[in-house]
Amino acid sequence: MSREDTTARERFIRWLRPPPRLVDWSIFTVVMLATASGVLSFLGVRPVWVPVFWFHRVVGLTLIVLLWFKLSRVRYRVTRTSQWQASTALSIATALAAFGTIGTGIMWVFGYVPDLPVIQFLTVHVAFGLVLVVLMVAHQRTRFRPPSRADFDRRRTTMQFSVMLLAGAVTYRLQELLNTTLNTPGKQRRLTGSREKSGSGNGAFPPTAWVADDPDPVERESYELTVRGAVDSPVELSYGELDPDTSREALLDCTSGWYTEQEWRGVAVGDLLDLADADDDATHVRFVSVTGYRWSIPIDEARDALLATHVGGERLSHGHGAPLRLVAPGRRGFQWVKWVERIDVRTRGDPAQWLVTLISGFD
Repeated sequence: MSREDTTARERFIRWLRPPPRLVDWSIFTVVMLATASGVLSFLGVRPVWVPVFWFHRVVGLTLIVLLWFKLSRVRYRVTRTSQWQASTALSIATALAAFGTIGTGIMWVFGYVPDLPVIQFLTVHVAFGLVLVVLMVAHQRTRFRPPSRADFDRRRTTMQFSVMLLAGAVTYRLQELLNTTLNTPGKQRRLTGSREKSGSGNGAFPPTAWVADDPDPVERESYELTVRGAVDSPVELSYGELDPDTSREALLDCTSGWYTEQEWRGVAVGDLLDLADADDDATHVRFVSVTGYRWSIPIDEARDALLATHVGGERLSHGHGAPLRLVAPGRRGFQWVKWVERIDVRTRGDPAQWLVTLISGFD
């Protein structure tokens, strides 16, 4: 490379690099956007959600550029111990969390991930991201310096960030091309980024649980399913009274980063609602687990759902939600409530279910 080319590259990098305070706040903003889109992506399973996943990956790649600007400016504070301050340890921890988040994301994209004994690898990526958010907030508090008007040149700033976002989008598309060309393990992924777990029955996919949900096995002999709420005839059914005569092919896409398509057999929720004679003004159906975990869906959607007793021709195992597990096609795995013991027919939604997802299972 000639000296002229090197000089031109350096000029371009200097032009692309925003002012220091703007870099700092841009990193903070990008981390928050990546976190928000990551959390939002937990809900998406249909093609309409594809832009959310694209956005999450593009802002993640943009973060790499911003971190490079940041570290090229402050690296001497780490390499020279004489420059260390009380906040240096926090800065190093924040950088490590950022590298962990980006590194695990890249590993996941290309499919080169280790098999972990207790948790799924994507959970490690999520954990790094959540830790990064906490450390970023603490880091900003120690070095709080809001951008000044002088930091903004509207035309230049718009072009700088447009170039960085465009570079992130192009890199994302190149990554997909590279996955296809090299036939990497990351090639076979759904729109959500999940990879397929092949096979049939209980052993085909992992029995992951949400947060602290880990109950003792439910005894079928003493089990009862209750249907109550906005109904004319509340119902209590023992396990032996359930008639698993409905089968359905449905795809389970777990937020832990895997998906599986199985044949599920069990009791149609619509039949249970008819048996209990749901009120005409009912709008939602809430499914409640023995752990206290719960989720509600619109009643028209619930009528097409299934309370599964079997998967792939096998009776559900405890880890997969026996004796009854909700099968809700078109929804993410955390909404497929396990160990269902009660159905509440309601005239409104259940906003508190978001809080319950975080505390269910804790004693």
